[in-house]
Amino acid sequence: MPSKNLPIVVLGGSGYVAGELVRLLVQHPHFDIRAVVSASAAGEPIAKTFPHLAPALGDQKFASQEEGKELLNSKRTIGLFSALPHGEAATMLADWIASAESAGCELKVVDLSSDFRYKDAAAYEAVYKKPHGAPHLLDRFECALPDIPGPSPDTNYLAHPGCFTTSVVLAITPLLAHGFVDPNIVVSAITGSTGAGRQPREGTHHPERHGGLWAYEPLRHRHQPEMENLATISGTRPKLAFVPHSGPFSRGIHSSIICDLKIDSDEGAIVAAVKEYYRGTPFVQVRSSWPSVKDVAGTNMAHLCLRKEGSKLFVASVIDNLTKGAAGGGVQWMNALFAFDRAEGLRIPGLGWA
Repeated sequence: MPSKNLPIVVLGGSGYVAGELVRLLVQHPHFDIRAVVSASAAGEPIAKTFPHLAPALGDQKFASQEEGKELLNSKRTIGLFSALPHGEAATMLADWIASAESAGCELKVVDLSSDFRYKDAAAYEAVYKKPHGAPHLLDRFECALPDIPGPSPDTNYLAHPGCFTTSVVLAITPLLAHGFVDPNIVVSAITGSTGAGRQPREGTHHPERHGGLWAYEPLRHRHQPEMENLATISGTRPKLAFVPHSGPFSRGIHSSIICDLKIDSDEGAIVAAVKEYYRGTPFVQVRSSWPSVKDVAGTNMAHLCLRKEGSKLFVASVIDNLTKGAAGGGVQWMNALFAFDRAEGLRIPGLGWA
């Protein structure tokens, strides 16, 4: 077995995404979790918050910011994941980056919040309606999906897109790149309750969601511009009519995507082109049968299924919001930053019947 000798720090350690990160990292052959930082739970056993991780963590405790930052004095290269809430990540990462530079320590950063998904503060503020916490860092971060073909970003600072964006962009980018579909695309997507975070709120708390289903922020959801920006790597900027829904399950996103065909290609040719587009990644699978969120629960997989009917193309895209849509995609990027195969530590079986 390779040596687990590369130090990793996780910020925002008591949230759902951080818990999923820890689940993946304890199985990684190279990454060694040196600190899981939580302001609210510092000093408490991590397994108290995440009992399902107890067999792998023993008595390891959450660290404070100060304890985490002590690692910077080692002057080793450190991988830093931010699982902090949107709006909080920017200022905290700015502090860690400044502290690392002062200590002469190299940081490789993967942010899983929305704070570094735009290249300028004005674009961020137009969507999130508040000032950006670290505008001086925006041009140092690159936002991209690790499964989309293309050169690796030339930076040590990566922002991973969100779960809705991952599901939709993986589905539509190859179709736009090949010129199969018109850029005006309709998306109806359903997300599980873990996507709303750990803190219960009206409309997101699972007992309220159980047995129910409803749309929210139709045609004006804050992640819609992020999807359109990322899909533009295809060479064509899409215009999405995006309607998200709160689903009555915990893990997963199911996106139903309807496109108008621009060219009269048969279904087999379209499917073959999408398979070829993702030939370089093991994590996007084009299926012949309709996927379910249960198929991908706990995995880093995206399952796609396509059907042509007349001049319309339908695509189902299914991911686990916590894994593929956040922690797993983040680990893919950290693998790339350390020059490992992006699949390292992520070829894991699903949970089954979750």
